[in-house]
Amino acid sequence: MAVHATHDTALRERRWRPDAPLDVALTLSPHRRGGGDPAWRRTPDGAIWRTTRTPEGPATLRVTASGGEVVGQAWGPGADWVLETLPSLLGAEDDVAGFAAMLARLTRSGDARQARAAAFVAGLAGRAAGLRIGRSLRVFEALAPAVLEQKVVGREAWRAWRHLMRRYGEPAPGPAPEGMYVIPPPEVWRAIPSWEWHRAGTEAVRARTIVNAARHAEKLERTTPASAEADRLLRALPGIGVWTSAEVRQRAHGDPDAPSVGDFHLPGIVGYALTGRKTDDVGMLELLEPFRGHRHRVVRLIELSGVRPPARGPRMAPRDYRAF
Repeated sequence: MAVHATHDTALRERRWRPDAPLDVALTLSPHRRGGGDPAWRRTPDGAIWRTTRTPEGPATLRVTASGGEVVGQAWGPGADWVLETLPSLLGAEDDVAGFAAMLARLTRSGDARQARAAAFVAGLAGRAAGLRIGRSLRVFEALAPAVLEQKVVGREAWRAWRHLMRRYGEPAPGPAPEGMYVIPPPEVWRAIPSWEWHRAGTEAVRARTIVNAARHAEKLERTTPASAEADRLLRALPGIGVWTSAEVRQRAHGDPDAPSVGDFHLPGIVGYALTGRKTDDVGMLELLEPFRGHRHRVVRLIELSGVRPPARGPRMAPRDYRAF
């Protein structure tokens, strides 16, 4: 790693060449929590900026790619950690070859419905060849915003995330774009008063879930990408169900087989894409069963495809019960 002095901290840099095509923005996009996320930014030069709180402290990461080479630049006490784990974040351990082999096997199977579905998914995978399922290795960082997104529309959750990050986070180290912050440590989340949760538009149930998870953050961070153990520990916490556990494992552990069961829109999207008809959670899992081991990846490819059932009825409006 090269080290360069800047006006306020040291810049650390790592160059890494993945062994297959990689779309950095597509791979890192699940970590973005809506427009204006204080922890995620894409600048006009194409660079992706991301903040994180590592075991060594806060860090800012800037990632660019050119000519098949990824360049990671980092600032802050956690700079060395984010550069050491950069390949994992970008999906170095992701079993893309195993997924391709699965699709080929299903396409040749004697089950006509499975073969059609596999061929369809293979086409989606070809159009998103640079997609990887990466591991941030930061569990609480994935958990807090996932809880904010429970049972509400995205805009409502992202508004709360921005408010709490700007109110309790710390400015991003180094020359990060203006308005970027690092997620507060668990002890700060535990001390957020009730009125600040209210100002964020977060009711008591979700607030209690995050505060309780913050009390167990150290244990959660020790979970490994072994899905069953991580899922068990997450769902042992009050307020953490199958949907939230999956959302966390997708991002923190890079779990390609953690579909978000319980999502309001997802079963309809998956059902329509694979069969032309909307379905429910049970039907979605039945359709995804042939892809076991890569069910989240298949859902992600379907989401990226833009295939959607015809819209019927008005959109759900975000709630706003804050006191002004």
